[in-house]
Amino acid sequence: MPVPCRYRLIFDFIARIGLPITEEPLPDTTFLPGIMIRDGGLVVDPEKLKWPGDLLHEAGHLAVLPPALRALANDDLAEEFDVEHAGELEAMAWAYAATVKLGLPVEVLIHEGGYNGKSRDLLQMYAFGVYPGLQGLCAAGMTAASGFSPEPLTVRYPQMLRWLRE
Repeated sequence: MPVPCRYRLIFDFIARIGLPITEEPLPDTTFLPGIMIRDGGLVVDPEKLKWPGDLLHEAGHLAVLPPALRALANDDLAEEFDVEHAGELEAMAWAYAATVKLGLPVEVLIHEGGYNGKSRDLLQMYAFGVYPGLQGLCAAGMTAASGFSPEPLTVRYPQMLRWLRE
């Protein structure tokens, strides 16, 4: 099943940073349309994928997990792991950094169908430079930002030091 061109940039990025991503038909009962997490990687059904930005968000959940736990990740991660600096906010901050890196409009990530009806509020926060989860990404050594990282900074969020937590 070939990946539609409009999703290729996201698919290629996820694969390039080292997260497993495969394509196969999925049931209609997945947590998000067309996406499943299996054994630390993403399984995607391009025919059912409704919001391509959801791929970045789910990749963010995997990326902020320590490697040993990442390999064990399956399905909805909402309550599976209790790891400091590997929660919903860090996944959001990671996905935002990936969106910027790929040159995509932030609305691809923070779309009208997601975030429990709070997409507009989130878009405003990001527009004003308020990044939920940034402190956690800095603490995990994935990026740096004034006030959260020692000076001098070699990169500044949304640039990343590393895309996968070590």
